[in-house]
Amino acid sequence: MEYIFFEGEFVPEEKAKISIKTNSFHYGTAVFEGIRAYWNGKEGQLYILFAREHYERLISNSRALFMEIKYSADDLVDITVNLLRKCEIREDVYIRPIVYFKDLALTPKLLGYTPEVAIYTYKFGRYLDTSKGIRVKISSWRRNDDNSIPSRWKVAGAYVNSALAKTEALMSGYDEAIMLNKDGFVAEGSGENIFIVKNGKVITPGPSDHILEGITRTAVKNLIKNELMMEVEERSIMRSELYSADEVFLTGTAAEITPVVEIDNRKIGKGEIGDTTKELQRIYFNAVRGNMEKYKHWLTPVYEN
Repeated sequence: MEYIFFEGEFVPEEKAKISIKTNSFHYGTAVFEGIRAYWNGKEGQLYILFAREHYERLISNSRALFMEIKYSADDLVDITVNLLRKCEIREDVYIRPIVYFKDLALTPKLLGYTPEVAIYTYKFGRYLDTSKGIRVKISSWRRNDDNSIPSRWKVAGAYVNSALAKTEALMSGYDEAIMLNKDGFVAEGSGENIFIVKNGKVITPGPSDHILEGITRTAVKNLIKNELMMEVEERSIMRSELYSADEVFLTGTAAEITPVVEIDNRKIGKGEIGDTTKELQRIYFNAVRGNMEKYKHWLTPVYEN
């Protein structure tokens, strides 16, 4: 049976319902995370990736929206472990925690309302094609400005911006969008951070370019430095730099490490997965499944083996 953690209890999925009048449903005033858990069949273990880091960010972002929840990051990790056990999940799974105002009120404000937490699981699979790479379009939609709706907060309402960009790309025959910021510099994908490789150096936009400071982004930066012994530079990237890059790849909990082989009908490098991206994928996918002891600290085991 599928269970959901809903307003303090583990309940069957059909009982986890909100009212049509719920405030956050109308105004997008919910904060969420996306978390992956990976099944290691050899060990008979399910590993949650960066569980504590995701919940720390969820709590931080909730507070930014005046949502004071009653759980600590450790509480939420324990709840998630118990949820996965209760659902008896023994395969790769995606986990969606969300904090929302449960009040039945029609006023767009952030004060005087009661925040609640729900956590559910979703059989997600691959979000993008990590094996062959994807075709990407530069979107006509600009990334949210930090003085509008900060991209560093995973706020539900902000993802209309992402949906517009992603839909435009799909309708144009591409797999994903890359968004520029208000100054015309590269920001990120509709739901991913972006890296380029040029002349042996890896470059990625910094926080001032209106990006989500991704947890996977941080992990990949560390892998590049510690495993590939390559320099990572954070700076603004011009659109034209994408076209002349040796490699481009996207990172994120959902996207993992996704190679970009074409942008705006221009082949990137040789139009196939580059050596740097391929080696990063090899290391990352081994690490997240618990096959590399040195990265076991990334993981929270679910079952008591």
